[in-house]
Amino acid sequence: MKTLSLALRNLLRNRRRSVTTLAAMVIGVVTILIFGGYFRNIIYGLETQTVAQIGHLQIQHKDYFLYGTGNPAAYGMPGYRRIIDLVAHDPVLAPMLTVVTPTLSLGGIAGNFAAGVSRTVFGSGVVVEDQNRMRQWNAYGLPFIRRPLALTGTGDDAVIIGKGVARVLQLCGALGVADCPQPDTAPAQGVSAPADVIALSMQESKQVPATPAGEARIELLASNVHGAPNVTSLRVVKAESQGVKEFDDMYVGLHLSRAQRLVYGGDTPQVTAIVVQLAHTGQIPAAKARLEELRATTFKGEPLSVQDFRTLNPFYNQVVTMFGAIFTFVAVLIGAIVLFTVGNTMTMAVVERTTEIGTLRAIGLRRGGVRRLFVGEGLLLGLIGALVGVVAALGLSWLINHSGLTWTPPGQANPIPLSVRVWGEGALILGTAAGLVVVAVVSAWWPARRAAAKNIVDA
Repeated sequence: MKTLSLALRNLLRNRRRSVTTLAAMVIGVVTILIFGGYFRNIIYGLETQTVAQIGHLQIQHKDYFLYGTGNPAAYGMPGYRRIIDLVAHDPVLAPMLTVVTPTLSLGGIAGNFAAGVSRTVFGSGVVVEDQNRMRQWNAYGLPFIRRPLALTGTGDDAVIIGKGVARVLQLCGALGVADCPQPDTAPAQGVSAPADVIALSMQESKQVPATPAGEARIELLASNVHGAPNVTSLRVVKAESQGVKEFDDMYVGLHLSRAQRLVYGGDTPQVTAIVVQLAHTGQIPAAKARLEELRATTFKGEPLSVQDFRTLNPFYNQVVTMFGAIFTFVAVLIGAIVLFTVGNTMTMAVVERTTEIGTLRAIGLRRGGVRRLFVGEGLLLGLIGALVGVVAALGLSWLINHSGLTWTPPGQANPIPLSVRVWGEGALILGTAAGLVVVAVVSAWWPARRAAAKNIVDA
């Protein structure tokens, strides 16, 4: 304590230099914490968005992940109801679960034959009530506004499409989609759909009422499980932006029952995935281990696999890795600046106090005592800079979070409030503060060593 008291008095002797050094340290801490909080907020937001859409885990046919996009119907699970019931009532899994729901992916061609246009699409059949519950997952308390799925309360023939699909199929006017200019070149005339497709469409259209004025309908053609074409007429209730143009240009969402009839007809209905959403992301290892245990025992003989959301969405890992590398680079750069700043301060102190060092050595202070004195000054600079920097970062983050600024995260269609997550991130705060103190001590050690090595008579 005596050494620290002397170190503090020495720092106060040259207040201007000490304040300048502290300012550099505080700016470094604030920069790291604000950027780190912004980074954590992006990761939490991306995770929340991903989990709300595809869950934490998915049970699939063992070959679906690698080959299912080519022909989803070929990798269905006919016994999905039994699997869902067993998973939902499993004594180990039940306390972790929030939603267990089936989905069916399918590829096909969506057409607006009235306008003579069509395009390939990727459809997803879902249970609307389960999807609405999945959308409410927000374990990190982020300022997301989750609206119910547009299919809520609609009939079996309802469908939602991406805005890109609406643009290509020339349905923007009927759906009220803004910023949807008409193409300069009209589609080629005189090209009609194949005869069998027209026949299927006509047969389907006899079962649905005539399209009222202002209502949009599409015909969705897909290959059934036997490889034959099947078509259904669907009423478009809304066109929604999906956040990613490639997905926006292909997305079609419909009721699971309709999708199953389109793909499997009168055969046993199947699904391509069973989505499992947990209460917390940290429960993934335990839940996955239990599902693997069930797969090897209760579901033995069924070709199943369990995939987590990081595997299903490689974009998530890419974003985490990229921001992690950027954060590391910024932290190292700021650490180097602090290192040289404190080192320069200590070096100047040694030069100015050469006579003092000689006097202390002459009255009996050992070399270790001189080193402790200067290292103590570096330690105090680090502790004070870390404390002030953390308080300043918390205050600045509060101002940012209440500023009303908005931004659109990766993969998000609508802007959300800009927030920086510093409060509550104990590991980030402690790691930054400890790193600054270590850098300050290390940068003070070399000048302290030089001071202790001075000859008494020369000093």
